[in-house]
Amino acid sequence: MSDSKKRRLDLDNLADQEIALKWFFESDSDEDFQISDEEDNVYEFSEMLDLFTIFSKGGIVLWCFQSTSQIFTPSINALIKTVILQERTGSNTFDCEGLTLQYKLDNEFDLVFVVAYQKILQLSYVDKFLNDIHLEFRDKYKNDLTNSSHFRQFDFTNIFDKVLHSVEQWSKVKAKVPKQMKSFEESFKSKKTVASMIERKGEEKNAKVPAKKKLVNFIENGVKDDTSKPNDKLKENGIIDEDTLASNRLKFAQKMNKKKTDLKKSPKPEKEKAGKKPRVWDLGGSSKDVQSLERTTDKPEDMQSHYTADTEIVGLMRGGIKDIEIESSDEEIYEEEEKSNKTSSSKGGMFSLFKSLVGSKSLTVEDMQPALDKLKDHLITKNVAADIAIKLCESVAAKLEGRVLGTFEGVASTVKTTLTESLVQILSPRRRVDILRDCMEAQKQGRPYVMSFCGVNGVGKSTNLAKICFWLIENNMRVLIAACDTFRAGAVEQLRTHTKHLNALHPPERHNGLQMVQLYEKGYGKDAAGIAMEAIRFAKDMKIDVVLIDTAGRMQDNEPLMRALSKLIKVNEPDLVLFVGEALVGNEAVDQLVKFNQALADYSASSNPHIIDGMVLTKFDTIDDKVGAAISMTYITGQPIVFVGTGQTYTDLKSLNAKAVVHALMK
Repeated sequence: MSDSKKRRLDLDNLADQEIALKWFFESDSDEDFQISDEEDNVYEFSEMLDLFTIFSKGGIVLWCFQSTSQIFTPSINALIKTVILQERTGSNTFDCEGLTLQYKLDNEFDLVFVVAYQKILQLSYVDKFLNDIHLEFRDKYKNDLTNSSHFRQFDFTNIFDKVLHSVEQWSKVKAKVPKQMKSFEESFKSKKTVASMIERKGEEKNAKVPAKKKLVNFIENGVKDDTSKPNDKLKENGIIDEDTLASNRLKFAQKMNKKKTDLKKSPKPEKEKAGKKPRVWDLGGSSKDVQSLERTTDKPEDMQSHYTADTEIVGLMRGGIKDIEIESSDEEIYEEEEKSNKTSSSKGGMFSLFKSLVGSKSLTVEDMQPALDKLKDHLITKNVAADIAIKLCESVAAKLEGRVLGTFEGVASTVKTTLTESLVQILSPRRRVDILRDCMEAQKQGRPYVMSFCGVNGVGKSTNLAKICFWLIENNMRVLIAACDTFRAGAVEQLRTHTKHLNALHPPERHNGLQMVQLYEKGYGKDAAGIAMEAIRFAKDMKIDVVLIDTAGRMQDNEPLMRALSKLIKVNEPDLVLFVGEALVGNEAVDQLVKFNQALADYSASSNPHIIDGMVLTKFDTIDDKVGAAISMTYITGQPIVFVGTGQTYTDLKSLNAKAVVHALMK
């Protein structure tokens, strides 16, 4: 816009104040306004940036600029809660309510610089603006920031306008310059050759002198080492003479021929060819067993359960669920640290100690990169999804960049400690998950507490549903199981068997004649959402405390089944939607959870869809210390892991201990 269209507004003038307010709140003018104060300083307000603020991690706002009347408090609070406090600062952008918030962390003074603008805009200069404004603010108020008692409202308006104007001009000039394509030699791909991927130990250590190969001589009685004899028939370079080689080959051939003649002397007895005979199975049974194997209808003996005699597990699950215990080999960790200390001291002596110390130098990404690469590879080997491992390392780098370490703090130990703290923070639930208390609250309201289980095929939904059911009836909760898996053959029979076993452990005579577990089923091929609705209505009429909805397993890419699941959740509005996933899964966990959440949001046709509330991690006893699936699932959804399945019995149900999992992950 030309200078002739610019106007200078004096904020001491009432008329100019009205024009400025009209521009701020309506933004319908074609003019750019310059506002001057008593010192004749000119401020140019850009219509692109809605908000820019600088605040400390303690919550003190140091400086703020706002160009609209919009309230940005919810967006800033969402940034703090979702990104900064949850250790997700690897990416420097955050979208919230149609706004894009870009931020930069100053870890030396614990400051956060935030820019907010409309999501529809594509601003190419925001990264440069944040870097420049960060440096300007640090240089001007470094002494004040060093002494935290001097925190105050800083007068930063002039510098802000200058920096913003300069980066806007820079972006315009950059847009006019055509982009030049990199040559292949300049690209990263040209450096990725086979030779660069081969690890050579000789490059790091002194090249070892290759040991001389043992010289062998073949004789009739076997193989004998010839190195003990004087090597009179060897050449100067240590190679066997040609005549010796020829004689050895001849002796070896004679020995092999002798073996063949020995084998011919003792021929094997010829076996008569047997005709084709039918295979006899060990447990195949006969036609007489058909009547006993008939299970179309329940028989009197089927009403009995082998769990009747196994009453030792009754009473073990009362109260809250115990935390999971992961065996940690502290001795091995101590030995590894001791070995690493010995090797480091033996290699470089006293001077190697000072090489690993940073002192008063600020950390840079280059300093942390070797340690971050090792930790990323370590996380991937522990079953963390590759994308999640990269994001975690980027978050640690953003959190530590610019921080000044102490005199005796090493880079590797600092990076590892920070990553450990981040992992504990990620696994710690952001909200309270107390199912027993929620069930009691639902009892007071005169309605059942509804839990729905979903997940892919074969992860153990029905089995872990039975474990949770046992835990609930141990705490005097009456449970109704809704058999909404009307697709898989045998799904209803499996739940019927669990119901029979659970009622055998808690017979009605122990609970004033009340049956603690009931099964609501309508067979196969029916609408799952309708069965769940009828089950909830039945539970409300019969004063049943909890309804557990078992759904069919489905792959995340199966659109018809995902629509059916979304319909079930939307129609019945369960209190808790649990995703059941395997602890064995790696990168697939990311794809499953993202697509399940996306399908529940897209197919619900609601502005506030009900997505996954928590997770059940099954088969945890099969993975040893490769517990990375817990990190992947929690990082993707931001929801807690409510239950952990650790075995095949009803008591093999635990709750997640974040510190124990992280300890096993980092060892």
